[in-house]
Amino acid sequence: MHVVAAFEYSTSLEMALQKLEQKGIGKENIVAVPLDRRIEESKLFDTIHRSDGKSLLDVACIWGVICMLLGTIYGFVLTWGPILWGLIGLVFGLLFGFCIDYLHMKRVKKRSKIYNEKATEVFVTVKCADAKQLQLVEEIFWEHFALGVGKVRP
Repeated sequence: MHVVAAFEYSTSLEMALQKLEQKGIGKENIVAVPLDRRIEESKLFDTIHRSDGKSLLDVACIWGVICMLLGTIYGFVLTWGPILWGLIGLVFGLLFGFCIDYLHMKRVKKRSKIYNEKATEVFVTVKCADAKQLQLVEEIFWEHFALGVGKVRP
């Protein structure tokens, strides 16, 4: 039987491992695997095959439609006519929306670098001899703020 738990790397993880060793579970029965963090920068534009969920076109399209509508409405009064002012409004709105979204994404990315400096996650697997030891290990993990605990019974 195995108990698998996920922790953030912190002193509570170290205390949980120390307590397991004090309760008689040997080091050969404990495996701790730290996960590496992804350091790849997100791309500016998405492709069909890869998307990170952040789009620079949503706000640009909304502003394009709004400015095109206003250009068309006021184009009836202006000299070049509604079609030309609608197209001018569309181009202006698209560029304006794209710039707003780009600057916002840049600011959010700068902030997220500060907040993403969290400790990495660590998965701990403990091999248990019987059900009593399995219950003890699970209680120790929950006492020391495990993110999640799972049991594997053959």
